Amino acid sequence: MSGAALGLEIVFVFFLALFLLHRYGDFKKQHRLVIVGTLLAWYLCFLIVFILPLDVSTTIYNRCRHAAANSSPPENNNSTGSYATVNPVHRQHPCFKPWSYIPDGIMPIFWRVVYWTSQFLTWILLPFMQSYARSGGFSITGKIKTALIENAIYYGTYLLIFGAFLIYVAVNPRLHLEWNQLQTIGIAAANTWGLFLLVLLLGYGLVEIPRSYWNGAKRGYLLMKTYFKAAKLMTEKTDAEENLEDVMEEVRKVNESIKYNHPLRKCVDTILKKCPTEYQEKMGRNMDDYEDFDEKRNTYPSEKSLVKLHKQVIYSVQRHRRTQVQWQILLEQAFYLEDVAKNETSATHQFVHTFQSPEPENRFIQYFYNPTIEWYWECLLRPWFYRILAVVLSIFSVIVVWSECTFFSTTPVLSLFAVFIQLAEKTYNYIYIEIACFLSIFFLSICVYSTVFRIRVFNYYYLASHHQTDAYSLLFSGMLFCRLTPPLCLNFLGLTHMDSSISHKNTQPTAYTSIMGSMKVLSFIADGFYIYYPMLVVILCIATYFSLGTRCLNLLGFQQFMGDNDMTSDLVDEGRELIKREKRKRQRQEEGENRRREWKERYGHNREDSTRNRNVHSDTKESNFSDSNTSWSSKYTRANNRTERDRIELLQDAEPLDFNAETFNDDPLESESGRYQPGGRYLSMSSSIIFEDI
Repeated sequence: MSGAALGLEIVFVFFLALFLLHRYGDFKKQHRLVIVGTLLAWYLCFLIVFILPLDVSTTIYNRCRHAAANSSPPENNNSTGSYATVNPVHRQHPCFKPWSYIPDGIMPIFWRVVYWTSQFLTWILLPFMQSYARSGGFSITGKIKTALIENAIYYGTYLLIFGAFLIYVAVNPRLHLEWNQLQTIGIAAANTWGLFLLVLLLGYGLVEIPRSYWNGAKRGYLLMKTYFKAAKLMTEKTDAEENLEDVMEEVRKVNESIKYNHPLRKCVDTILKKCPTEYQEKMGRNMDDYEDFDEKRNTYPSEKSLVKLHKQVIYSVQRHRRTQVQWQILLEQAFYLEDVAKNETSATHQFVHTFQSPEPENRFIQYFYNPTIEWYWECLLRPWFYRILAVVLSIFSVIVVWSECTFFSTTPVLSLFAVFIQLAEKTYNYIYIEIACFLSIFFLSICVYSTVFRIRVFNYYYLASHHQTDAYSLLFSGMLFCRLTPPLCLNFLGLTHMDSSISHKNTQPTAYTSIMGSMKVLSFIADGFYIYYPMLVVILCIATYFSLGTRCLNLLGFQQFMGDNDMTSDLVDEGRELIKREKRKRQRQEEGENRRREWKERYGHNREDSTRNRNVHSDTKESNFSDSNTSWSSKYTRANNRTERDRIELLQDAEPLDFNAETFNDDPLESESGRYQPGGRYLSMSSSIIFEDI
C-alpha cells in the first residue's frame, strides 16, 4: 500500500475539482485556457487539503522511528543500564509502518511542485488570464496587449517593493541574506497576506454555516427569504434586460453604419456572433449590404470603440443569461417550498406537487423515493436532520475558536486539536490520526471556501451555479483559493502543534513545513502576527452572530434579508406577489396544453375519417360525384367551419382575464415582455450587492 493512498487521493481530488467546475463553469462556451487554468488552481488547492493528513501520519511514523533508533541499545551489550533510556511507550507500541506511508523523498518534492505551481498561478498567470478574458479585442495579439497594459501596475507594484527591499539589504552591512532566506521572506509575505484574508473569511463561515442549517429547518423562514430574493432578483433581471437592449441598440447602429466592404466589418461580425439569436435575426433582416461604405460620408466608429462595445456585449449577454436562469431556479425553489408548507398538514402522508417536473424522473428514483417517502423526508425528518447537523457544526466551530485562541500554549496544551493528535500519537493509531486531521482541516476548508462561493463583489465577482459563472469570476476564485490554502494549512499545523515554530520542540517537521523554511528570519511575523492575529476570529464571529455586516450594508443602501426591517417586509410582500403571478401564468399554460391535448383526442379522428371518406368518393362516377359532392360539401363546410374555429381558438390559447387579481394591470403579457416593473420604488434600487446573504 506504499504510495497507493497518495495515488488514489490524487485521482479522487481531480474528479472532485472537475465536478465543481462543471457545476459553476460552462465547458462548451468558455475558453479552454480559462477552464484549464481554473481547474488546475482548484485541483492543487483541494489536493493540499486532502494530502496533508497523509503527511502528518508519515511524519509521526518517522518521529517514532527516529526516537526508537536513538533509544535502542547498542549491540553485544547485555548490561541493564543501557536499556534505561528506552521509552516505555515505544516498548508497548512498536513503530509499525502505517498503511498510507509515503516513502522518504517523495513528499518534499510533491509539496514543492504543488506550492510553487499554485503561487505561479495566483500571482502571475491567473491575473493575466483575467484581463485576457475580459478584453474586448478581436485578435489574440490585441487581447495580450490589453492584458499586459492592465497588469503593468499590478506587476510593477510588486517589483518596486521587491527591488526596494533588495537595495536595502545590499546597502545595510549588517544584513547578509542568502537565497534560502530570501525565499523564506517571499513565502512569509505571501502567507501573511493570505492569513489576513483567511481570518476574515473563517470568522464568517464558523457562524454562518451552522446557522444556515439551523434556519434551513424553518420552512417559514426559508419561504420568506425566497420571496425576498425574488423581489431583488426581479430588479436585477429587469436591469439586465434593459442593459442588454441598450447595448443591442448600439450594435444595431454600428451594424447599419459599417457595411460589408468596410475594413472594420470583420470586427462587427465578431460582435454579432456574441449577440443572442433573436437580435442577430433582426439585425440581419435590416442590412443593406449593396451600399458601399464610401457612398455616404458618415462618421464611423473607431476600432477602440468597437473593442469597448465588444466587451460590453460579452458582459451584458452573460448577465442577462445568468439572471434568466437564476429566475427560473428561484421559481422552482419557491414553488417547492410552498408545496412543502401545504403538504405538512396532509392527512394522507403523500407529497403532492403543484407542478410536475418537466424532466422525466428516473424509474429507480421513483420507486425508492415515492410520494410517501418524500413526505416523511421533507415534512418530518429533514428539519430534525438539519437541526442535529447544525448542533454538530456549532460544536466544531466552538472547538476551532477555542483552539485559535490557545494554540500558542504548549505547557499545558490547551488546543483541542493538539490534544486529540497527541493522544493518538502515543498509541500510534494512524487511522485515527488521519481521520482526525482530515475532519479538522476539511471543516476549516469548508468554512473558508464556502465563504468564497458566497461572497459577491458587485457584479464583477459572482460564482453562480448551473454553469452561469463568467470567466473573470472563475479565475478570480482560483486566485483566492491559491492564496488562502497555504496559510490555511500552516494554521492547521499550528493548531495541532505539528509546526516546530509553535511547539518549540526540536522534532522532525512535516514535509509541508520543511519547504516553507524557518520563519525565524522574520521573528516579528513568526512570533507576533502568526500567533496573535488569529485571535481576531472571536471578534469576527461575534460580529457575524449579531449580523453587524448585514446591518451596515442595509444602512449603506444594499438591501439584505432581516426579519425586523420594514424594507425587508415590503420586499417579501413584493416577492410573494411575483411568485403568485408566475404561478398563475404557469397554471394557465398547463391548462392551455391540456385543452390542446383534449382537442387532438376529440377532433383528430374526425379529420382522419373525413380524409378517408374523400378518398372513397373520388372513385365514383363524375356526374354522381359532382351532384353528391355539392350537397355533401354544403353540410360538411358548415361543420368544418365550426371545427376550424374551435381549432384556431385553442391554438391561439386566448387566456381569460383573472378576475381574482388585485388590479387590472395583472396582465400576463406584461410579464412575458420582460417590462413588468414590480413595486416601482424598488426598481430604482441598485442591484449591485457586496455580499450575498451577509
